[in-house]
Amino acid sequence: MPELLDDLRVIDLSEGPIGGMTTMVLADFGADVVKVERPGGDPWRTVANAPMWLRGKRSAILDLQTEAGRESLARLAESADVVVTSMRPGKAEPLGAGYERLSAANPALVYCDITGFGAKGPYAGYPGYEAVVAARMGRMLTFSGLPDREGPAYAAVQAGSHATSQAALHGILAALMARGETGRGQLVETSLLQGLFSYDLGGLFRAQLGERFPELFAGIAMPAMPTLNYHALPTKDGRWLQFGNLMAHLFDNYLAAAGLADVFADPDYEGSPATWSDDARERLRDRMFERMLEHTAEEWMETFIEHGGVAATPFQTTQQALDDPDLVLNGHVVEREHPTLGTVRQLGALARLTATPGAAGEPGPEPGEHTDQVLAETTRPRPSALPTPASGPPLRGVTVLEFATVIAAPLGAAILADLGARVIKVEPIGGAPFRAMGVASMGAGRCNGSKESIALDLKSAEGQEIVHALARETDIVIHNYRPGVPERLGIGYETLKAIRPELVYVYVNGYGRFGPGAHRPSTHPIPGAGLGGALMQMGEGMPPACTTIPELRDVARKFFRANELNPDPNTSVVVASSSLLGLYARRRFGEGQEVFVDMFGANAWANADDFIAYEGKPPRPEPDTGLYGLNATWRLYPAAGSWVFLGLAVQREWERFCALASRPDLAADPRFATPDARTANDGALAETLAALFAQRPADQWEALLATEGLGCVRADAAPVHEFIAKDGHVAANGMRVPAYSTNFGDYERYGPLTAFSENTLELGGFPLAGEQADRILAELSYDSAAVEALRARGVVWSETPAPLAAATS
Repeated sequence: MPELLDDLRVIDLSEGPIGGMTTMVLADFGADVVKVERPGGDPWRTVANAPMWLRGKRSAILDLQTEAGRESLARLAESADVVVTSMRPGKAEPLGAGYERLSAANPALVYCDITGFGAKGPYAGYPGYEAVVAARMGRMLTFSGLPDREGPAYAAVQAGSHATSQAALHGILAALMARGETGRGQLVETSLLQGLFSYDLGGLFRAQLGERFPELFAGIAMPAMPTLNYHALPTKDGRWLQFGNLMAHLFDNYLAAAGLADVFADPDYEGSPATWSDDARERLRDRMFERMLEHTAEEWMETFIEHGGVAATPFQTTQQALDDPDLVLNGHVVEREHPTLGTVRQLGALARLTATPGAAGEPGPEPGEHTDQVLAETTRPRPSALPTPASGPPLRGVTVLEFATVIAAPLGAAILADLGARVIKVEPIGGAPFRAMGVASMGAGRCNGSKESIALDLKSAEGQEIVHALARETDIVIHNYRPGVPERLGIGYETLKAIRPELVYVYVNGYGRFGPGAHRPSTHPIPGAGLGGALMQMGEGMPPACTTIPELRDVARKFFRANELNPDPNTSVVVASSSLLGLYARRRFGEGQEVFVDMFGANAWANADDFIAYEGKPPRPEPDTGLYGLNATWRLYPAAGSWVFLGLAVQREWERFCALASRPDLAADPRFATPDARTANDGALAETLAALFAQRPADQWEALLATEGLGCVRADAAPVHEFIAKDGHVAANGMRVPAYSTNFGDYERYGPLTAFSENTLELGGFPLAGEQADRILAELSYDSAAVEALRARGVVWSETPAPLAAATS
């Protein structure tokens, strides 16, 4: 079989890793990717992971400042299927690289535009650096309290870059499949701001409910200490283990495996841990600390792996993760020989597609290595465009059955629903457990947007019969059950394949299909600890050596804050990408297949800036102990009554900053005049800039500098949920949209990760558990009497509506 995407020609005009990672995936699956670079090459080639995202591509140098360069680009675009750009709004058009010009000669072109803040609104011209976007939207306030100081804290893991690169991939693949129906390409837009919205699960919803029904949240605050089931605990050898035993049975497994089973007989610990007294909870917490200190991390992990039902992993760096057996055995670490770097260990393919696998490409080219070759190639034929443009969403007509709970897989399915797929969530009787977690099921609401729901007893023959009937018209199945469970429930691959041979069957688990973790449970803190993100977020020198329980408690508290929920959405965007790759393969070749996605692999991609090793690789930049940032020109500073984030990436930005700040002396100072000099004198520069920023409020600095295209923004204007709910820039870009929920009425939900110029998206609210059961069963020819009989036998169930206005009136 040909490679999955070997029918595509991609022109990569983007610079840096975000677009670079998007087109790397396309190249890994067979696309001919031509990286068009400015004279001298992409300035981001100097970053440590550039050898990875340059792989599998060809390079052509074009000077788009000249008419000859612009004409060459136009000729290349005439035979291209996809163009990817990452310029700020308004920058591409003067270079002859804008959508209107390139699509005029090639109406079949899919043009993906990646920006920092979106194409419109007051921040559109701000630099598209993740740290700048994260600061402006309030994400750095999320980590307040992690360092021992007041104010926001630097967001270290480049999760937004990961989500944005995957969102671009979603848009490209969806637009290509829409083109298959119409022959017409279109403009696809996404941004770092949209990518970062992936990590706010319920905040926007909470902001609205908090205004309408403040009593719902009275007295509720983020706990200072982690819940007992999501704890970080130290071991005898000074290492720390992260636990992620979200469900009650998993926490019981931990207590049994750790030798703490006596609590089961203690009346103080009856019922859910949420109902225990504070005194009982803290006594058990201290016992957990003391017990874990009795053995080394390796000894404890042997115990937990042998048990098989405990979610636990050691904290490790991203470089250490390159040797993790689950990552290695599942193909997430591959070796390629590079002509100048020698052996390079790096990310493997995004996911395992069994029929159309991807593979890491050849070493990346030198700048302009293929210019003559590319320009000499003849024009390829283009699809014929139909006179009628596309209508409706790009995945209209696609049906997805989702058998999943919590966040990683359900949110991935929700992304497909937002793209227009009909996603039917098949829940257990009583609803998915995640619905009962948190106030008003806010997180579950985000993960179930635009879906339908039916609740079935899959342990019954009648429940399985209903699912099998649905499978006959299904395109994609997504589940996150542990091995063996789907077969017992009648939804194993072989069973459903016999019903629907062209089915794309996506299996999402924690550690991958192979390796020691294949059968073990995992929740979001596990890959957060195992892939290096949590240690990175803790900052330099963490965790410190500790000897007392109060000291250990403080470190555990900090791990709790550092190991946030980003590993779940990190996985969700890969679930969506992998599902779309499988769907593209089916449309091209007419065959279904199994697709394997795991949280460890997905979070290796989210840590891609350091998931690479070669001789001479520079170390990963680490935030300072106070979590201000990485260096004097990339960090937080207290301003007058507020906080500002400064993000200057290149020399010309430094020089412009000095001029606009009325400090030309800094640019002329030999200690600060060049990048090397600033590095050597970083402490002195930070002190100088701290005194400078203290002279004005952050809003004034932003108005002075960010509006001129420099990375300097206020970092404490509002927390993320308030920014999304109230900032006019969000509304101007369609990043929040109206929706309706049976229990909550009209509300605003998050907008899509991608926008399309031809296809229109129809985003919906979230359903109650089983809310659409009657309609779905009617489509399968069950009459009302048959449905009532199924309900009476406990095969079908629906949540009783309970409108919030009535409940709180």
